[in-house]
Amino acid sequence: MAHHNAILMLLALAVAGAGAVKPRQLFLVSPAPVTLTNHHGQLLTGNHSVNLLWYGRFTPAQRAVVADFLLSLSAPVASASAPSVASWWATTSRYHPGAARLTLGRQVVDPSLSLGRRLSETSLASLAARLSPHRGSVAVVITAPDVLVDGFCLSHCGLHASATSAPAPAAGGATRGRGRFAYVWVGNSAEQCPGECAWPFHQPSYGPQAPPLVAPNADVGMDGVVINLATLLAGAVTNPYGGGFFQGPAEAPLEAVTACTGVFGAGAYPGYPGQLPVDAATGASYNAVGVAGRRFLLPAMWDPKTSQCSTLV
Repeated sequence: MAHHNAILMLLALAVAGAGAVKPRQLFLVSPAPVTLTNHHGQLLTGNHSVNLLWYGRFTPAQRAVVADFLLSLSAPVASASAPSVASWWATTSRYHPGAARLTLGRQVVDPSLSLGRRLSETSLASLAARLSPHRGSVAVVITAPDVLVDGFCLSHCGLHASATSAPAPAAGGATRGRGRFAYVWVGNSAEQCPGECAWPFHQPSYGPQAPPLVAPNADVGMDGVVINLATLLAGAVTNPYGGGFFQGPAEAPLEAVTACTGVFGAGAYPGYPGQLPVDAATGASYNAVGVAGRRFLLPAMWDPKTSQCSTLV
């Protein structure tokens, strides 16, 4: 199992006056210039399905938030004037030779917690392997709020990594060889650490104490999951095996989105996500629209063409 990036979502807020925060933490806005280098390793390119394993109990409404986000990644851009999830993802196509086009694949539910309530990173890889992963897919494991994952909240809120699949049956009784696949894990932090892993939808645990934003899908935990999942998917396709695009040391890389931590709109600074549209009816903040008009808040992504952190608004 190769582990390339444990995403630390411990806020930009920890920046102002908290010197222990490291640059790989998701919401830290680094003052250093951002220049991701192509290390000429393999990227995920072409069409890939994103297969989901829901570990623990989730409501249909919660699963729909993530499913709609993934469907929105490849949805047609309805209006050039409206920020969309698809236009956000289109930035990955500028990472030579162009990152993968992602579509929603199969979904598996495990409400009975078949591996127990406490998981290690090895457990996460085992769960990802249940999705019959292959080179044309990305396996995603999402854990419920009451599931304990080693390091969750203390050092990270999710990770992307890679593993090797077991040989699979093929036509004529033969078997297909083992193959490397990318996988992602994201935890729902609603009960354990929303101040660390669901900012800016929850009052931060550290640093500047700006009021939290209203979550666009009225679910702090799941709207936080979307931010983390978006971050990790961008890293998984542009640096799946540790030799793609990143800045800094390979064991603690800044990637497509983690290089722009804490930035969601124009004028962002530590503890302030930036200027964002607000829904007049609900008061929710967002910066991207997906399928069926569903709204999301997505983090800035480094644009190779401009060498800048690009926001939708």
